[in-house]
Amino acid sequence: MQEHHIAVTRTARYITLGDPTGTVSQIWFACHGYGQLASKFAADLAAIDDGTRLVVVPEALSRFYLDQASGRHGITSKVGASWMTREDRLTEIDDQVSYLDALYAQAMAGRARDSVEVIALGFSQGVATVSRWLARGAARADRIVLWGGTLPAELLAHDARGAWQNTPISFVCGTRDEFVSESALADYRQQLESHHVPFEILTFDGGHRLDDATLRRLADSTTRMAAATSSHRPPAATQPTSLSETAT
Repeated sequence: MQEHHIAVTRTARYITLGDPTGTVSQIWFACHGYGQLASKFAADLAAIDDGTRLVVVPEALSRFYLDQASGRHGITSKVGASWMTREDRLTEIDDQVSYLDALYAQAMAGRARDSVEVIALGFSQGVATVSRWLARGAARADRIVLWGGTLPAELLAHDARGAWQNTPISFVCGTRDEFVSESALADYRQQLESHHVPFEILTFDGGHRLDDATLRRLADSTTRMAAATSSHRPPAATQPTSLSETAT
């Protein structure tokens, strides 16, 4: 028995908030978590849809029924999507990177790269997806938001560190997030500081979910950074914040 691979063409689905053909100051690429669909995740990002931004929400390529009941699934069965599993993981990572690079190229077509600020956001399982994409793909982000998850271990290896040393990273999690412990964030703080990677850690009062006020805070702060750069004033330095800092 021999294992083989063949490249095939398939159709991916994505959702946008804002006018894909309009003039915007920011473009967000936001990858959902395990078991979510792009439409629901896009609705959770509505807090930053103010007419000045384009939010692009790709949907993972592997869909499945969420309920575990045996028997046939019907029109009432809930469906979610997953970016990958441990099975054939390296091939799936390659496919993710190619998919997101193609989506990035389509969203940026006809735009001067310096005319927009690009923010990449990953939530939960999407944290690993966004991180690997920016480390291995052709896209360039001005800011990375990793929400409710932590960097994959391999991205802190010597040959991958360069992807993180020139792009500010915001780690975000709820104070009651059952999937991200304070000790895990403290460990990443130590590793990123040792590699001179610019980052901040933001928390909010809540669990494993997005938070409207924190989203708006991040969106507004990136806007201020872009304005400072465009007027030839250096943006304020991003300093690591306390693990106990709460966004209000």
